[in-house]
Amino acid sequence: MTTMTATYIVPLEASHHDDWLPLYKGYADHYQVELTPESASCTWSWLMDPDHPLTGIVAVKDSHPVGLAHFRAMPSPLRGREIGFLDDLFVDPSHRGGGVASALLEALRVEAKTRDWPVIRWITRDDNYRARTVYDRHAVKTDWNTYEMMPDQA
Repeated sequence: MTTMTATYIVPLEASHHDDWLPLYKGYADHYQVELTPESASCTWSWLMDPDHPLTGIVAVKDSHPVGLAHFRAMPSPLRGREIGFLDDLFVDPSHRGGGVASALLEALRVEAKTRDWPVIRWITRDDNYRARTVYDRHAVKTDWNTYEMMPDQA
């Protein structure tokens, strides 16, 4: 007989660090960004600082985080109010397809209601098809293009 273990979404806390780090490394690897000990430590310190805008939640299964979402408030000048911005969402590959990403997104929807954000915005790579399939079930793809300008480029 197979028993199904529930997945719970909880605020990220200090005791999650050892499970969070490999998840965040997996996220960095997916986007081909080197996660140095310094950058991981900086991000963790932001997440643990109640005065920093970045915060996080984790999906916990069998007492261990298997997915993460980092998010924050972001000013929306045309709205004259803050909206939510989802910076990072990652699910351990061995737990994909089981509703973990959907549970994280639904928890963010509740968070948006709690914080009175009219919208949560995020970006993903165009070729991130598996994630986009989940996102399409929870959100509307916009027609905005994203640009990056490097300060040291002419």
